[in-house]
Amino acid sequence: MSRRLDVINLDDPGQRPTPKMMSSCETGGCGGGPEPLIPPPPSFGEVRVNGVEIPPEAIAQEIQHHPAPDAETAWVEAARALAVRELLLQEARRTCVAADPSTDEAGRAEIEEDAVIRALLEEEVEPAEPGDTECRRYYDANVDRFRTPDLFEAAHILIEPEGSDDQAWSAALERARAIVSEVGDDPAAFAKAARAHSGCTSAQQDGSLGQIRRGELVPEVQAGLEALTEGTTAREPVRSRFGWHILRLHRRIAGRTLEFDMVRARIADMLEARSWSVEAARYVAEVAARSHVEGVTIGGSD
Repeated sequence: MSRRLDVINLDDPGQRPTPKMMSSCETGGCGGGPEPLIPPPPSFGEVRVNGVEIPPEAIAQEIQHHPAPDAETAWVEAARALAVRELLLQEARRTCVAADPSTDEAGRAEIEEDAVIRALLEEEVEPAEPGDTECRRYYDANVDRFRTPDLFEAAHILIEPEGSDDQAWSAALERARAIVSEVGDDPAAFAKAARAHSGCTSAQQDGSLGQIRRGELVPEVQAGLEALTEGTTAREPVRSRFGWHILRLHRRIAGRTLEFDMVRARIADMLEARSWSVEAARYVAEVAARSHVEGVTIGGSD
């Protein structure tokens, strides 16, 4: 199983999500936006690992991978990540670990230092392999996680206001109500009205939205669908920022719970990955305990 150094959380092993790389849109790279501002380093002093300094410029570059509520927290997380990296590189050199960089599916070669760290962790970290009993226990305690989602086979007619003022919205509402009165619960009449009146591209498919999961529609529309029974059209249009929606629920498809045998392999992979994160964090903390790290805390060791 492939492992990544950046998922090691020394404060809460196994629980920290992988740091997120900001997209070009988020960093001002779409449409010639301003360059992202690099926050100045907080005053926690220099960061060193066994006398080797982690340059502030490197921390500033790393900070983009560590979203945080404030600049100082992001800086500390970036500094800690680079300190752990340096710590492991030093340990790999000390123990004469070498590795051949791998190549991903796109043909991109692994950075040599990343390959060395990977080889070190593969050599030193041995996750526990979960058995059937442990997997079954997790399944029974989290059975709701192994349920397919409810689906809503639905359609809508979008009536857009011709302006942004209250009068335009009121006029659009009256048009929508008139259509509701005309189509009732007749699916053929609804489809014909969608093709004729809807401002949504779904008009070309008789207003069909397909099979929708919860969370895929704006909350107002989702709530409107939840309130409908199968084969009916909502008697009152629902407003969203797009306009007024005339909603029809064709069919509600209830989710089902997946059998243990269908998800056993997935559970085993998850538990093994969690075990690896715990053991990797423990290993890094042990290396840090016999090292001299300044400026950040690694696994309880300064």
